[in-house]
Amino acid sequence: MPFELIRNDITKMKVDAIVNAANRSLLGGGGVDGAIHRAAGPELLEECRTLGGCETGDAKITKGYRLPARYVIHTVGPVWHGGGHGEKELLASCYRRSLELADKAGCESVAFPMISAGAYGYPKDQALSVAMETITGFLMDHEMMVYLVIFGHDALLTGKKLFRDIREYIDDVYAEKHLISRRENAREQLWRQDEKAALEMDIQLGAAIHGNPVCAAPKQSIPASEAPPDAMIAPDWDKILKQTDKGFSETLLDLIDERGMTDAECYKKANIDRKLFSKIRSNPAYQPSKPTVLAFAVALELSLAETKGLLSKAGFALTRSNPLDIILEYCITNRFYNIFEINTVLFQYDMPLLGSGMG
Repeated sequence: MPFELIRNDITKMKVDAIVNAANRSLLGGGGVDGAIHRAAGPELLEECRTLGGCETGDAKITKGYRLPARYVIHTVGPVWHGGGHGEKELLASCYRRSLELADKAGCESVAFPMISAGAYGYPKDQALSVAMETITGFLMDHEMMVYLVIFGHDALLTGKKLFRDIREYIDDVYAEKHLISRRENAREQLWRQDEKAALEMDIQLGAAIHGNPVCAAPKQSIPASEAPPDAMIAPDWDKILKQTDKGFSETLLDLIDERGMTDAECYKKANIDRKLFSKIRSNPAYQPSKPTVLAFAVALELSLAETKGLLSKAGFALTRSNPLDIILEYCITNRFYNIFEINTVLFQYDMPLLGSGMG
C-alpha cells in the first residue's frame, strides 16, 4: 500500500518495475509498447526474443536496461469484443500476474499503464474499474507502492454514476452560493431604500434559520428505526472527538480502537503508507495534511459531524469554497466510503488524492 493515480510518462517513472502493455510476440509495437522499447534500448528487444512470446492475460519479466526502472513486466491485455468474451477476467489476470511477478522479484514500487484501453478498444471507465479492483485487492495482503499512470487528460469517468452525481452536487452547491449572494445583495439594497421592509425581511430570515414555530412548520419526531444514519452513531465517538486535550494522533488511535479495527486495516483502507502511519502513531504532536485526515475519516466511515471533529484536531475545517471539500461532503453524507473510487473523481478534477504517501 498505497495505490495512486498519476499523470506522467511511464518511461520516466523511477520505480522498481514498470509494466508494458505488450502484444503476444513481445517484440515491440506501437503506443506504450513502442515507447518503452525505444526508451529501454535494443537490449530489451534482444531479451524479449528469448521469452517465446506471451499469452493474453499472462505476464513475463525482463531487465529495464536504459530505463529508470530495474525491471519491465510485459503483459498482454485482451482486445475488446463487446465484453462477452472473457475480457474482464483476462484484464484482471494481466494486473494480478504482473503484481505477482513484481512481488517475487522483490519490487517495492510498480507503475502500470492503462492496459487494453488504447488500440485494443477496452472502454476506459471499465478498464479503470478492473485495474483499481484488482490492484487494491492485491494490496490488501501486500506492502507495495503501485501507480496507475494516465497519459494526458483522458475523460475516464464521464459514464460513471458517482462522477455524474458529484458533478451535479457541485453545481447545486455553487448555484446555492450564488443565490445566497444575490439575496444578500438585495437585502443590503433594501436596507438602504426601505428600512421597515428590510427589518421584516430580516425577521423572516431569522425565523427560517432558527426554526421559529410561528413561521415554520413544526418538527415531527422521527422514530429511531427511521432515523438517518448520522443520528444512530454510537455516542462514544462523539465523546472521543470532544476530548479537547487530545491531539490528532491520539484521537485517531482512539477512533481506530473504538471501531474495532487493527492499525493495518485502517491505514490500508485509508490508502496510507505504512511508514507514514508509523510516524503518526509514534508522534502525538504529528500535524497531518488535510487529505490525510480525510483519508482516515473515509476509512473509519465517520459521519459528517465526526469528520469535522477529526479535522478540527488537525487545525482544518470543511468549507464550501473548496471543491475537494464539497466532493468529500457529498460522499460522506451519502455514506460512500470507497476511497479508491473517491480518488478517481478527485483525479478527474485534478485535485489532491486522499492518502497515498503525503504527510
